[in-house]
Amino acid sequence: MVRPRILIVDDEPQIRRAVKNALDPLVGDVVEAGDARSGVDMAAAGRPDLVVLDLGLPDAAGVQVCREIRKWSTAPILVLSARHSDQEKVTLLDAGADDYITKPFSTPELVARVRAQLRRANIHPESTEAALSFGGLCVDAARRVVTRDGATVHLTPTEWDLLRAFVRHRGRTLTHDQLFRAVWNRSDGDPQQYLRVHVANLRRKIEGDPLRPRLIVTEPGVGYRFDGA
Repeated sequence: MVRPRILIVDDEPQIRRAVKNALDPLVGDVVEAGDARSGVDMAAAGRPDLVVLDLGLPDAAGVQVCREIRKWSTAPILVLSARHSDQEKVTLLDAGADDYITKPFSTPELVARVRAQLRRANIHPESTEAALSFGGLCVDAARRVVTRDGATVHLTPTEWDLLRAFVRHRGRTLTHDQLFRAVWNRSDGDPQQYLRVHVANLRRKIEGDPLRPRLIVTEPGVGYRFDGA
């Protein structure tokens, strides 16, 4: 069973750490963003099952992040904030947030509310990540198994995260930055350098002809697209 993936968007590292520690037993992957732009990019690239969102972000208001994510995602959004006014809560709920917890928060309450949101969303990751076939390549996300022409393909954890990001967004171009944040959960470093190495390794394992890739297509100057149609 693949457990839910959670995105935490908060500019305070200690809050992100506290939320992550609280949710670790409940969820699978926990990814973090420290500002609004990174949060939106990581939500688009990683398609988390639930978002924990702070309102006081350094580059944009949390309500804007909420509205942006809600344009293309139905994942529950749980807001954490030190603001208490009824009007702010109403504005957030109208913007698409699903629940609201004020800081400082109770860890048991946070865990219970996250569990409730996942239950209401009827999230069954093991079924939403069913095995998919792309020619001779089969990706079984629930079992975390990849085969090519019936033979098991052994991937490193980074290659697996990269392939999962591609498959989740097959047919769509992902920028270097989006992939970098989704796989490495970082905003510093050279995304193209990281990706060049790991995409080449992944192609050698899953493509019929790595020199003429048909699954992972390079979009020059932009990023990559998984063409599994």
